[in-house]
Amino acid sequence: MTAGTRIAIDVGGTFTDVVSLEEASGALRFDKVPTTPSDPQEGVLNGFAASGVQLTDVATFIHGTTLGLNALLTRRGAKTGIITTKGFRDVYLLGRTNRVPMYDFRYRKPSSLVERQHILEVGERLDFEGNVLAQFDEASARAAAQRVVDLGLESVAISFLHSYVNPAHEQRMAAILREVAPDIEVTVCSALSRELREYERTSTGVLDAYIKPIVRRYLSKLEGTLAKRGFGGQFLTTRSGGGAMTASTAKDAPVNLILSGPAGGVLGAAWFAKAANQPNLITIDMGGTSLDASLVVDGEPLTYFDASFEGLPINLASLYIHTIGAGGGSLVWIDEGNHLQVGPASAGAEPGPASYGRGGTQATFTDAALHVGYLGNDMALAGSLTLNRNLAAQALASAAGALDMSVDAVARGVLRISTTKVVGAVRSITVELGRNPADFALLAFGGGGGLVGVDVARELSISTVIVPPGPGAFCAFGMLMADVRHDYARTLIGKIDTLDLESVRGHLTAMRADGDAALLAEGFAQEARSYLKAIDMRYEGQEHSVRLPVLADFSAAEADRLKVAFAEAHERAYGHTMPDPVEVVAVRLSAIGHQARPHVPPQERRDGVTVPHRTTRPVVEVDGSVTEYAIYHRDDFRHGDKIAGPAVVSEHTGTTVLHAGDTAAIGAYGEIVITVAGN
Repeated sequence: MTAGTRIAIDVGGTFTDVVSLEEASGALRFDKVPTTPSDPQEGVLNGFAASGVQLTDVATFIHGTTLGLNALLTRRGAKTGIITTKGFRDVYLLGRTNRVPMYDFRYRKPSSLVERQHILEVGERLDFEGNVLAQFDEASARAAAQRVVDLGLESVAISFLHSYVNPAHEQRMAAILREVAPDIEVTVCSALSRELREYERTSTGVLDAYIKPIVRRYLSKLEGTLAKRGFGGQFLTTRSGGGAMTASTAKDAPVNLILSGPAGGVLGAAWFAKAANQPNLITIDMGGTSLDASLVVDGEPLTYFDASFEGLPINLASLYIHTIGAGGGSLVWIDEGNHLQVGPASAGAEPGPASYGRGGTQATFTDAALHVGYLGNDMALAGSLTLNRNLAAQALASAAGALDMSVDAVARGVLRISTTKVVGAVRSITVELGRNPADFALLAFGGGGGLVGVDVARELSISTVIVPPGPGAFCAFGMLMADVRHDYARTLIGKIDTLDLESVRGHLTAMRADGDAALLAEGFAQEARSYLKAIDMRYEGQEHSVRLPVLADFSAAEADRLKVAFAEAHERAYGHTMPDPVEVVAVRLSAIGHQARPHVPPQERRDGVTVPHRTTRPVVEVDGSVTEYAIYHRDDFRHGDKIAGPAVVSEHTGTTVLHAGDTAAIGAYGEIVITVAGN
């Protein structure tokens, strides 16, 4: 490949996905290599090697990583502390008193990331307007900094009461910490979030501090290794809220990376929604460890500011992604009631499913899919991995013996349970939020998305399933579409009828200045920048708000327009409006640095060709009967081609299954568009 190549690498729990794009020709290449949990950098370097691209020819490297997420999942982050206002030591530990699983008597709050003895107090106090009620106590601040050293803490989050309005005390505390304990990582909560709600703001800072040392070490090491090997291009990482951030920014605020991998798939879906004129999509991304479900509505992904990790709030912008433990490596097990279960535990990359032949002995979803005939060895997974059907059957036989069932019945049961879990995930982001799944097409990707896509769609009365090209690496493909983005917010509470318009404009101007400074430092010229403004509004007395775009300079006329728009949005979201006064809660601004958007040209059409299949393979059906499925290679397809089920479409990064009565046509970008029989 020539200079000007873009590469996106997404490190997942089982596989590392690679997409390379030659900017001059638009040629795309999809690759897949095993993830290396013991040294994630090795998997990334293997990804570069698999792509065949010289590092000196790479103009942009975009990286998605689950490193921070895995550190949280396994509780292997830094030894973290909190420094807070005297008298408010327990804000983080108390959290909120609501119970999300309201009627589950077995529910226990997630374990804290910070021990109480590691929460330190400093004398200072601001009121809700940012006025100083008690001066910052330098002596107690220095004592707290020394105590951080004595306790052996590796990272500290600084969260003082009402510092979202006035961050001066938090900034001074950070300066003292860096003076007394220069080797300790510091997170200033007001630098991450300038919004009210002390618990949520503190939780965001703690999550950032908890993963900061491990993420900083990893990114710094990877930067150094790539530089030694000749890489001189731009190094970006994807962020949970969509878009990208530079590696240097990511090292300072790694909490933005927690959902960076899944975000790539949603960005790819948003690109596809516009390119293929499919504006409303449900996405399911089934990887080796988990499944992520999300929505694209009117061509745009849904973003929200109430994300959480295992019940711990993240007060930052995140794409609306619902994750469950239902991946290709999900383990099969028998519960205490002698019932078959699948996941959420996973075989991961090491040792992987039993059929990988790498030492795994417990059956997984992949082993079940291989046994029934969905998977085969007509194409090696990830380019080199062949599956062993005998090992899969042996692993499934253990569960079959315990349940007094045939291996065929257990394998079909595993697929059925997994499909039901995916259906539940889709219902949680559609039906439970007042949306009808039948109004959407289902975009299925990830290595396993095509295996379950048609079955999920049939359960939800969805008529169309779309499998994009290179489905197993589609998250990495989506990363190529990411612009650099910085999100800012300021709390501003007041009735919209009496709001100080100058104050609103002042906040927006200040946030734009911050965004300009950040984008300028990252090399974006003024003409490559754009800005999105928004405002959070609610009825007086409500707890939560509705976010609306600000379309013009903030004036009395714009405020009047927003009142009408708020009433319409509230009725759409909650089914009613109220006569109560409307108040503003926060103003927001996103500063976007536009990357040169990759051009992916549509294919030339060849009309009405029915592609001949390569061979056939027996597949065990739900009722235990065996049907011969036609086996196709995706490389044989061109725009306009048609096939009919029962069929299996194989490729290096994934497999797609169609059943009897289902039909499919190949779209302009190589996507498989399946019409589901009976829907």
